[in-house]
Amino acid sequence: MSVRIDAEKSGGVPDGEDSRPEGRRRTGGLRTAGPRDGRLRDGRLGRLLRGPRPEAVPTIVARACTLVGLLNIAAGVFPRFRKSRMHAIAEVLPGALGPFAAALALSIGVLLLLLAHGLRRHKRRAWRAAVVLLPVGAVAQFAYRHSVIGVLISLVLLTLLLRHRREFAALPDPRSRWRALANFVLLGAGSILLGLLIVCVHPHRVIGDPSITDRLTHVLYGLFGLEGPVDYSGRTSWTVACSLGALGLLTAITTIYLAFRPEHPAARLTEDDETKLRALLDKHGARDSLGHFALRRDKGAVFSPSGKAAVTYRVVSGVMLASGDPIGDVEAWPGAIERFMDEAKAHSWTPAVMGCSETGGEVWTRETGLDALELGDEAVVDVADFSLSGRAMRNVRQMVKRIERGGYETRVRRVRDLGEHELERIQRAADDWRGTDTERGFSMALGRIGDPDDGDCLIATAHKADDEPGPYGDLKAVLHFVPWGKDGVSLDLMRRDRTADPGMNELLIVAALQAAPKLGIARVSLNFAMFRAALARGEKIGAGPVLRTWRGLLVFLSRWFQIESLYKFNAKFRPRWEPRFVVYRSSKELPRIGFAAMQAEGFVTLAPPRFLRRGSAQRRPCPHRAAEREVRAA
Repeated sequence: MSVRIDAEKSGGVPDGEDSRPEGRRRTGGLRTAGPRDGRLRDGRLGRLLRGPRPEAVPTIVARACTLVGLLNIAAGVFPRFRKSRMHAIAEVLPGALGPFAAALALSIGVLLLLLAHGLRRHKRRAWRAAVVLLPVGAVAQFAYRHSVIGVLISLVLLTLLLRHRREFAALPDPRSRWRALANFVLLGAGSILLGLLIVCVHPHRVIGDPSITDRLTHVLYGLFGLEGPVDYSGRTSWTVACSLGALGLLTAITTIYLAFRPEHPAARLTEDDETKLRALLDKHGARDSLGHFALRRDKGAVFSPSGKAAVTYRVVSGVMLASGDPIGDVEAWPGAIERFMDEAKAHSWTPAVMGCSETGGEVWTRETGLDALELGDEAVVDVADFSLSGRAMRNVRQMVKRIERGGYETRVRRVRDLGEHELERIQRAADDWRGTDTERGFSMALGRIGDPDDGDCLIATAHKADDEPGPYGDLKAVLHFVPWGKDGVSLDLMRRDRTADPGMNELLIVAALQAAPKLGIARVSLNFAMFRAALARGEKIGAGPVLRTWRGLLVFLSRWFQIESLYKFNAKFRPRWEPRFVVYRSSKELPRIGFAAMQAEGFVTLAPPRFLRRGSAQRRPCPHRAAEREVRAA
């Protein structure tokens, strides 16, 4: 399902004005009198003289830099390329200094490829680098080849950059010094591959018959500026050595630059922001079941000018991800959304919203001109309607009874009602029972248990008295719920001991639903089921071939991602389904948004190895680990 609304913004617009956002407005009306052909000629000539549209300049320059970089790399790596017809084009492009400047061609080519992405994203620092690089390329063209055409191309690109410098105003992305390590690994691997190509594309100049090990050794030595075991006749040995040395120097310089440049940490929720968000949730928290997850401390927040609404977000791989609906008064949502879009534009981030409701999707699309696509459904159980009786609940009822006969008992309490010692034991157990190195979750996960400010959260625990208690006593499973207004809770996490009997999650969900009336809870939000509608319709009789194929693909992907299993687990409790949407700018950005969302949710981890990030914010060491080891040793 796709939702697209182009309507007037809140507050209305004067008659005759276009309510569409800037960049999407259309001109219309009757044509003025005059010769049609003359108007067309004047219009085309005017567009030619004005040049490309300002918003298109970053993309044009980025593509030009990509083309130039690839041709320079090809000219530096492949000797035959210099004699081909394609080299006639390469000779007039900035940075191509002829067959005896392979090292410089390689360096400039790699730099231009690295630069192209930043130019496409309107980055100010990429613009500065390009403004420096292009004149150098123009001077080199004239000095070495006396190529007037090459100088003109450099000057045209430079003119575009200078004339449209306001288009390159994006601020830096959040970053850390781990990018220096990533640059060293990726660029180093690329340099080794390019080096092997350089060493292997001179078969008639090689003296002897060196093995692949000798060639690889020659590349590694050459990257450090040393002479390797492979010899060449003529000037080829000098060309190969300079090219390998240039690649090694480029890797070293870029890594050192990234290691020592100032850090720009990712946005974090400040104490003041958290206080404001909690005040908004107290007034309007019942509107969205995902509202309390806005209090994750690895998110940033932007507020409306009135302070009555806010949007929380996290930046992942250049995507500015918001989750759920904006917090606060619906009438103030447009102001917070506008601030969000301004922040995305200032940094040239890709704006996206994960898991907003239908109301939220309508407001987002109306205020920004973005599109919305149904992502899945949230399972919501109304406590008053829940019962274990009936044929539909037979499987759940039998499983719960069987587990209870096995000696398990449950307890459902607010966090503030737990003792300090028991809360610490639950925290340690939940941390150890986690199946991954990093905490998963972003849009429907709080990322912490037992914080003093989260006293309204609900904890359901399963216990069984064993002859030999484990490190956490009789604790076997934990469910954690966050508040959803005054009369609701939303499921945060489910953890259990791997040695416990199956069905712990069903047991605790039923226990929480049965205890809900005494705690003043009228509704419980369970897990989010992605593509639930496609799975449900695809398995029904009469489903078409396209729908069945789509369902088959989802079932196949369920081997790695809990798509079908999570839907079937939620369906056991007979919930009502609330659709959730992803809001995006264009269809071509959906793969990038999806990858960023998987990173944010913890399904894809690009972080350094665990032993290199001990003590980092991603997984803080538990202060009770040492005490636990002592207990086990005793």
